[in-house]
Amino acid sequence: MARWALRRVLTGLVTLLGIAVVVFLSVRLVPGQAERVLLGPLASAEDRAALVSSLGLDRDLFTQFGLWISNVLTGDLGTSIISRQPVTDELALRLPVTATLAVLALIIALIVGIPLGIWQGVRAHRKGGAMVSRVVSGLAISVPEFVLGALVVLVFSIFPLGITIDAVTPVTENFFAGVASLLLPALVLSVFYAAATARTARDATLGVLVEPYIQAAKARGDRPGTIIRRHVLRNASIPILTLAATLLAYLLGGAVIVEGLFNVPGVGSYMLLAMDRRDFAVVQAVVMFAAIVFVVASMVVELASSLIDPRVSSVEAKS
Repeated sequence: MARWALRRVLTGLVTLLGIAVVVFLSVRLVPGQAERVLLGPLASAEDRAALVSSLGLDRDLFTQFGLWISNVLTGDLGTSIISRQPVTDELALRLPVTATLAVLALIIALIVGIPLGIWQGVRAHRKGGAMVSRVVSGLAISVPEFVLGALVVLVFSIFPLGITIDAVTPVTENFFAGVASLLLPALVLSVFYAAATARTARDATLGVLVEPYIQAAKARGDRPGTIIRRHVLRNASIPILTLAATLLAYLLGGAVIVEGLFNVPGVGSYMLLAMDRRDFAVVQAVVMFAAIVFVVASMVVELASSLIDPRVSSVEAKS
């Protein structure tokens, strides 16, 4: 078990290093130079050269990457070239908003998706059951977040129903008011993930229902609710847990669009503004933060899966 856990930690560190290289090179290969964005097209060559030198962008890529990584390891995510403020401080102000939004969306997706998927799996062999579940989940997965979000913004702009779309209360000031102000964006963000969770839960349920121990439970006279609680939920939980870890990382990415639509001052809108202004330090910090969340969540899920079913770690340890 310890050897398996050590291998997972090493794999996670190598993954993060690879992501760091890709992110570092990507933001520098994007067309449009930072000095042109900051100074405008009419700035003199001397002014642009002075700004490039002050930002350290005149050094070779290996030196820049080494300095960035060494600073990140000490907790220094750099300084925004737009606001001239430490990225760590600005990220800390916006992180509670995005974290609340992502957790709310994940909770909604799991609460709706898991029971719906199990219900679809149990009723899959009934007439019309499979077709209805495919149509509903396919529709929810196919509608992009920016289309659904724009529709919700339009409807609630015409019929407010007491809900203000572009006013977000910081959760650090008033937790319950902050959660309430983020409920509508979280609902929009959760639609795709609820459908994906339902589809995974449905497939996992179908796979469990054909196992011999399910037939044995039916032969013993166990009730359907008992079979689902004792056998289906436990054995179907591993693929659902794996999906939940993946969804958490994708929720941070989906927050970029939803925060822009609902004017939410979170990490997503911060990232979008930084990309538009070629703010390298901010883009690198946000992407690395999302990568760390994904890697850590994956490791926690793999650990939980091995505790639920020890065969997971034993089989992978032999590979």
